[in-house]
Amino acid sequence: MKGKIIKSTGSWYQVLEMETGKIFEARIRGKFKLIKTRLTNPLAVGDFVEFQLEQDDVAWITKIEQRRNYLIRKSVNLSKEAHIIASNIDVACFIFTLKHPETSLGFLDRFLACCEAYNIEPLLLFNKMDVLNEPEIELVKDIEFVYQDIGYNTLEISSYSQLNLNDLQELLKDRTSVFFGHSGCGKSTLVNALQPGLNIKTSEISDTHLKGKHTTTFAQMHFWNFGGNVIDTPGVREFAMIDIEKEEVQHYFPEIFRKRKECKFHNCMHINEPKCAVLDALETGEIQETRYSTYIKLMEEAEELFQK
Repeated sequence: MKGKIIKSTGSWYQVLEMETGKIFEARIRGKFKLIKTRLTNPLAVGDFVEFQLEQDDVAWITKIEQRRNYLIRKSVNLSKEAHIIASNIDVACFIFTLKHPETSLGFLDRFLACCEAYNIEPLLLFNKMDVLNEPEIELVKDIEFVYQDIGYNTLEISSYSQLNLNDLQELLKDRTSVFFGHSGCGKSTLVNALQPGLNIKTSEISDTHLKGKHTTTFAQMHFWNFGGNVIDTPGVREFAMIDIEKEEVQHYFPEIFRKRKECKFHNCMHINEPKCAVLDALETGEIQETRYSTYIKLMEEAEELFQK
């Protein structure tokens, strides 16, 4: 039998049987060797699998189909291991909040680099626009312009005022999407706003640190009435890029990759080489310092992983 993983708690899974639409509780039989880097989870929400039924309609997963793509994060307590957040994604939505909680541009840039690396279309959602004053709204628009200029799609939204939610539905219709962002950025509230009646649990922002509390503790797929589905995920603190060499990192920053053709040396790493077009663009502001800083950090991390 063939199915799709729609919920993962770590030890048990829910599998949606493709032909009948019936949902089975499932477990893993045997070991899955997915990618050469060690993973904390052999299966992720979005995976297509083969399974067989035994007594009491318990499903045993016997095979995982090859993934079209996936997004991955570093494990919280295991620095050398990684955790696949979701797989077989059509569009990955990054939920950016200027405050309550504040989203760093470095975190956003890591997400975008992962999308580029694993061939996933990103969509930047600037959430909680209803709580911003005029200068803050202008700052969001400035940030939007930077990322639109690179080539990314953006949308300003609010779950409470319903700002642009109809437009967002059209962008998500009949597609598998996934919502990412810090805890408290409004992922679950947004899912509830787009699909009234789901009543996914949400929580308030901590007044002490202005950070979100972890409400979603496992990944789960929800189905839209307007077509398609979304994978709701726990708050993510850091994305990982695995099995990537430092020379490849520039491929995942479109504005750097475009500029590299103008560099004097074809193997330019854009650090301190002479007549580097990327460094020149950094000086003129054509390439943002925050983006370049993340590029350098990812190269350093790739080098460290290579040496281990």
